[in-house]
Amino acid sequence: MGISNETVRRIFSHLESGSGDAFFRHVADDVDWTVQGTHPLAGRYRSKQDFHAHTFARLNRVLPGGTQLHVESVLTDGDWAVVELRSHATAMNGMRFDNRYCWVMRFANAVIVEVRAYLDSALVQELIDENEG
Repeated sequence: MGISNETVRRIFSHLESGSGDAFFRHVADDVDWTVQGTHPLAGRYRSKQDFHAHTFARLNRVLPGGTQLHVESVLTDGDWAVVELRSHATAMNGMRFDNRYCWVMRFANAVIVEVRAYLDSALVQELIDENEG
């Protein structure tokens, strides 16, 4: 049957409202999540726990209000969805972190099992350089 736009938007509404835990209930424990790029968060993560620890948890330490992700568009085809997101966050040092993302995801029974995430690597590098350590 595949995943519907409505289901994807409902799952992502948790991120938009700041409820990361509710969003991650829709992510498989053994998700295969690749963050593209050459920045400190880039890499391939083979579990939800590993992905969260190396990305969202790290970002939350430098973005006091969180990543503040908002869905701009959703495209679905079968078990696949493409979601364009934007963030309008502010870092600890006052730097604006207005990034754009594109997540290409595969679902199984409305659970995210694979993700390829694309984003502005230079902006992430700047955020980390200016706000960590």
